Amino acid sequence: MATQSKCKILFIGSTGYVGKFVVEASAKAGHPTYALLSDSTLSDPTKSHIINHFKSLKVIFVSGNLYDHESLVKAIKQVDVVISTVGNDLFADQVRIISAIKEAGNVRRFLPSEYGNDVDRVHGVEPAKSLFNAKAQIRQAVKDANIPFTFISSNFCSAWFLPSLAQPYDLNASAPPKDKVFILGDGISKVIFNEEHDIATYIIKAVDDSRTLNKILYVRPLQNIYSYVDLVSLWEKKCGIILEKIYVSEEQLLKNIQEAPTPLNIRLSIFYSAFVKGDQTNFDIEASFGVEATELYPNVKYTTVDEFLNQFV
Repeated sequence: MATQSKCKILFIGSTGYVGKFVVEASAKAGHPTYALLSDSTLSDPTKSHIINHFKSLKVIFVSGNLYDHESLVKAIKQVDVVISTVGNDLFADQVRIISAIKEAGNVRRFLPSEYGNDVDRVHGVEPAKSLFNAKAQIRQAVKDANIPFTFISSNFCSAWFLPSLAQPYDLNASAPPKDKVFILGDGISKVIFNEEHDIATYIIKAVDDSRTLNKILYVRPLQNIYSYVDLVSLWEKKCGIILEKIYVSEEQLLKNIQEAPTPLNIRLSIFYSAFVKGDQTNFDIEASFGVEATELYPNVKYTTVDEFLNQFV
């Protein structure tokens, strides 16, 4: 019996933080996987390990870049699905991808670069507000262009936030604190942490699933929903210690955001949305606009926050 062939997927921004995980998941799932790569990226020594890994996965390299319309259209015509994983400085420039998809005329699904909070349901302050707005504007542009889509709300990446125990002020912490912790607001707003490989697995499962067509896919595993208080308590139990807890009021955090240099101000403003305003969990997922990944794909074994933190004990 003939089996349905896997859809072909083009990645734009493939060597970025999120991109490399999703490219790997795509290739390992058996999708013909294409990566749009510029000459400068291919020759960048800091990207060589990612490029070599892609080669080992048999990823097909396509020459071009976001600012070369002809190369974009040519690359898009070879595939069924386009996934953007460009960084936050390029969010607004995804209008170029939308234009190329419209011209190519063959794309069955577009996933723009998101991978965080649901930007239609946030309480943002600058500088995060501008990032949220740029994503929201791309969402609207995709809808206005009548391009089939799936938007991804994967919330916080575990390896980005959990090594510091989601501490707001330390950008470089490689292990959770064992003396004191800062807790934003009252510490009871629930946030969501997802391991990067798991996020990628859910994304690839969604690309040709009719249930995710023109919907937001939320990655909201029950075992990965934690408040600051919950998270600190879990870490204390693992280590057998009691941490000094320093609460930072909403007013003080807003002051810190205004005074902090970049990129700390970006981090703090994202934390404000998630940890103070509760923007990752303060709404219900309704069938009219969204679906939840662990409900759609219950057989995926995801990494829990509890399991992730074991490496630091």
